[in-house]
Amino acid sequence: MGDKTIKIRKKKLFIGLLVLMSVSILALVSVLIINAHVKSSVKDKIIAVDEAASLDADCILILGAGVWGDGRPSHMLEDRLLQGIELYKKGASGRLLMSGDHGRKEYDEVNTMKQFTIDRGIVSEHVFMDHAGFSTYESLYRARDIFEAHKIIIVTQKYHLYRALYIAEKLGLEAYGVASDLRQYAGQEFRDLREILARVKDFFNVIIKPKPTYLGEAIPVSGNGDLTND
Repeated sequence: MGDKTIKIRKKKLFIGLLVLMSVSILALVSVLIINAHVKSSVKDKIIAVDEAASLDADCILILGAGVWGDGRPSHMLEDRLLQGIELYKKGASGRLLMSGDHGRKEYDEVNTMKQFTIDRGIVSEHVFMDHAGFSTYESLYRARDIFEAHKIIIVTQKYHLYRALYIAEKLGLEAYGVASDLRQYAGQEFRDLREILARVKDFFNVIIKPKPTYLGEAIPVSGNGDLTND
């Protein structure tokens, strides 16, 4: 192989690496810009419990999280539920909407969530379950189209609230968020990094607006929550 051929190959390799680096830098910058946009555009919608108590929302939407094998809510989910109960008891709304994953018989977030609130004095008829809240996007979409909620208070940890509120706003909901960070959570650094990518994903989701996995007949959140019992 001649020196000229080697030089040409080296030049092509250098150009290829330069293009790859440029694309990678552009992708990283785009991710950071989208992440910052999502957070900054809704940060004023995150409010304190006392402020939320005066809103008279259609419902308090509690987003699902992990349930342990014995049927107890994980620490993150327990804190979301406790915060939602406090809002309910302070008059922020007369309805709770539990939205989570119940796609398999052996795994059930929403019945765990409803039972937790009933055990703490909430009337069963006031607690709705969305069994097909498989993602934050689907939970908000179904809150609007299935449960016919228009003004909502979203309860989840603060890192997650930014994305939930951004989705809600883009879906035309009047939404406010109350953070449920009642303790420190193991593995939060990993969740924070993963959430950056999730914000980018849902930034495009709300542009495309795909339909959720399941829709179905309307169950207005103004009615009887026991209609969602299984």
